[in-house]
Amino acid sequence: MITVQNTIKAPINKVWNFWTLPEHITKWSFASPDWHTPYTENDIKQGGKFKSTMAAKDGSMSFDFEGEYTFVEENKVIKYVMADGRKVEISFKETLDGVEITESFDPETQNPEEMQRGGWQAILDNFKNYVENN
Repeated sequence: MITVQNTIKAPINKVWNFWTLPEHITKWSFASPDWHTPYTENDIKQGGKFKSTMAAKDGSMSFDFEGEYTFVEENKVIKYVMADGRKVEISFKETLDGVEITESFDPETQNPEEMQRGGWQAILDNFKNYVENN
C-alpha cells in the first residue's frame, strides 16, 4: 500500500462535500496544472459507482478513473475498488488543526511507487488548496 496525507483547515462537512460532489471534484482532481478533470459522476454509497475523466489540457491524452464503493461512512471513511481491482481507503479525521485526510492505495505495476505517491499527493495538495480558498 502507498499512503498520502494532508490536513485541511476547514469544517468536516465542507471537506466531505468538496471531496464527494461532482461540481467540486472537477475543480481539484488532477496532479498538475496542464491536466484537468472535465467530467465526473459520483454515487457516494456502498455499491455506488464513480467515474472521472482526467485529461491533458492540450488534448493529447485522457483516461477514465473509475470504480465502485465498497464502504462509505459519511465524514469518516470511504473504501472503493478501482476498475483494475486495486483497493483504496480514505479516512477523514477531525483534529485541532483541521481535517486530516489519509489515503492509502494499492500501487499499479507500470510506474515506480514514488511516482505514484507523488501524483496522488499532488492531487491531495490540490484538494487542500481548493477547499481552503473557496
